[in-house]
Amino acid sequence: MRVIDNTPFQDAQGNINIISRIQGTLQYGTSWFSELEAQKAVVAQLDRFLDKGFVLIRNFTLPNSTIVIPLVLLGPGSFHLIFATAVRGQFEAKGMEWNTVKNGVPTPASRNLIDLVSKLTRAFQKYLQINNIRIPMQLEPVLIATNPGANVETIRPAVRVVRSDAVKQFANTINQSSPVLRAEVLLSTAELILEPQPLSQQTPPEPAISVQTEERQMSRAQAIFNSAETAEPEMPEQAVSSLRSMPQPQARPAQQARPAKKKSPAISRNQIILLAVLGIFECCILFGGAYLLFFFNQ
Repeated sequence: MRVIDNTPFQDAQGNINIISRIQGTLQYGTSWFSELEAQKAVVAQLDRFLDKGFVLIRNFTLPNSTIVIPLVLLGPGSFHLIFATAVRGQFEAKGMEWNTVKNGVPTPASRNLIDLVSKLTRAFQKYLQINNIRIPMQLEPVLIATNPGANVETIRPAVRVVRSDAVKQFANTINQSSPVLRAEVLLSTAELILEPQPLSQQTPPEPAISVQTEERQMSRAQAIFNSAETAEPEMPEQAVSSLRSMPQPQARPAQQARPAKKKSPAISRNQIILLAVLGIFECCILFGGAYLLFFFNQ
């Protein structure tokens, strides 16, 4: 599986040191690092169980917004948006509801993951529509709980919910999907998602490339992403405001210059408290060092 990783604050080996972890937590919220770790677990399992030819885009920021799409998985016959979470406990996924269950009583969770994944999916679909990127497979939203301590009861949820012990079964289902695109087209599709063509440079639309017709049309593979639309609708403002806390990857070196991103919202109360705790901790270290230096100089 080919992985295109745009995760911020990590080094070339994919590691995040303590300083970068603090910076990321301050910028994106307390759940940022745990969700990155959950993503790593999902990527490792998918890489192990999926057949060759799949392409996965990790932490892609939609242009001109702060919306970050955590995982996009492109396969020969499948197209998924995946959100990985490390939550643990008893949960209920019912329609658009995400509830915690205590003593058999469901209560709405403080963070509705079903609603979050649905909004991410709509925002990503709008992005594809704006840029005339046509993929001949339906986009399916998936929520994967990577912690074995998460027990989720599903009652016709709005998104597909996969528990930690069912990732292999999920991958096997994807492997059995009827192929529509070849591996070479999948890679060019991923590159087009990351670097969409300006509308003025796009070629006239053509039918989607299938496995049976692709050999005759490889030289014009990217034509499947075009449409006849000329107006550019705007990204839904509700989705932008509700997803500002998602991590934002660094810009790719080869990218063309993009318009300046919107300023991040003001620091939250939890982030101010975390900064204060870190400041007190640093003062204690400095005071202790000064005391030891004074003691040994006596």
